[in-house]
Amino acid sequence: MTCFLGIDLGTSAAKLLVVDETQTVRAAAEVPLAISHPAPLASEQACEDWWHSVAGGLDRIAADAPAAMADVAAIGLSGQMHAAVLLDAADRPVRPAMLWNDGRAHAEADELKRLGPELAAELGVPALASFTAPKLLWLARHEPDTLARARSLLLPKDFLRLRLTGERATDPSDAAGTWLLDQARRDWSARAVAAIGLDPALLPHLVEGSAPSGTVRPAIAQRFGLRPGVIVAGGGGDTMAGGVGIGAVEDGRAFIGLSTSAQVFVASNAHRPAPAHLVHAFCHALPGRWCQMAALLNGASVLAAVAHLVGDVPIADLLAETEAAFTGPSRLLVLPYLSGERTPHDDLYARGVVFGLSGDTSRAELVQAALEGVAFSLADGLGALAAGGTRVESAGVIGGGARSRFWTRMIASALNIPLRRYTGGERGPAFGAARLARLALGGTDAAAVLAEPPVTEIIEPDDALADAYRPRIEAFRRLYGALRPEFTR
Repeated sequence: MTCFLGIDLGTSAAKLLVVDETQTVRAAAEVPLAISHPAPLASEQACEDWWHSVAGGLDRIAADAPAAMADVAAIGLSGQMHAAVLLDAADRPVRPAMLWNDGRAHAEADELKRLGPELAAELGVPALASFTAPKLLWLARHEPDTLARARSLLLPKDFLRLRLTGERATDPSDAAGTWLLDQARRDWSARAVAAIGLDPALLPHLVEGSAPSGTVRPAIAQRFGLRPGVIVAGGGGDTMAGGVGIGAVEDGRAFIGLSTSAQVFVASNAHRPAPAHLVHAFCHALPGRWCQMAALLNGASVLAAVAHLVGDVPIADLLAETEAAFTGPSRLLVLPYLSGERTPHDDLYARGVVFGLSGDTSRAELVQAALEGVAFSLADGLGALAAGGTRVESAGVIGGGARSRFWTRMIASALNIPLRRYTGGERGPAFGAARLARLALGGTDAAAVLAEPPVTEIIEPDDALADAYRPRIEAFRRLYGALRPEFTR
């Protein structure tokens, strides 16, 4: 049976899935990744570590499921967005990649904002320090020798493509997060490229996410037990690939992403910018499709951080303990901004806060307040979309956080909308990447490939809890407003 390999290069791990024609997972692997913080506001990863992690996952699948690997006919790629991956003439990284949560380019982002709302609408959102273009401007000013050595610019998943195929390419959905793409035209923006003084020759060529971008090189295929001529699809940014994975591709289809970061995502059939509300209006991973997104920098990573603070207790144990003790909204408020925040605050300096501690505060209360803090920030994201003219009536939920029914119930009540949980919803972008691979191979019914996966449960908001959360969300917003001036001191 023909199989399709999806690779998702996340921030904390590389995830790989082999999926067959019935969309059944035949093999899977996950390899963790480390992040370095060499300076204040800095967040980096070594590009070669990405390839080593993916190669390790491929080795594992080749050893554990050689028949499935031999059946792979196409590969799809997904990955963390916004990083600046700069390579020299020999395709070697000139420095570690500055990641999506690297905030050093805040001054450059502020400068690019002053180019005006018309350009922000063209590029989908005002410039933010997280994006690639401000990082390149920062490098031009702080590491000019490094930038001078660069001969090509890629995004994280595209570094994997280069290793697999030798091709330098990206897709519109990943390019959307660079602040260099004309979203409506699905092509590089000459005005944005000129604004940062970038040589256009550094940019990769664009290929749609569901189209072939090249074939796996013979030596790579032989190493991992792949057949000759395996196609590699254009792929997509992680959030958009997640949308493909659950069929959120038609106008108005929405989902909540709960991975290291978090998102409220709505598919669209046109480019609909709302830059005044920090809504990200980007290309989707399929031709003729776009999306709107409230992008949050802090998702399931907040729960992982709390688990570490209370003694590296397994997250599953913390969730069970917290659910057993739950009686209503926590007495505590947690601002979950461990890495600053994008939508709706554009606040690089925001940090996590626990408010309301007392001598009898329990571990379960702290965990619950952290879960609620992420839920309340998602409510802020939903509000930003509504302010920009997009109302969400229901949504799916995907990512690692989707494993928790308890947390999903909290979020449904905080947002006051029903949420759909899926079979395999935690697989997210890797599953979507496998679907893009299947489309790139051709000869299949796209509507069938892109169907919504089986819904295991629809979690309706709890009316009493939604009412109880409403004043807590307002208090959450007041707390952030009161503390915002303090974050920059």
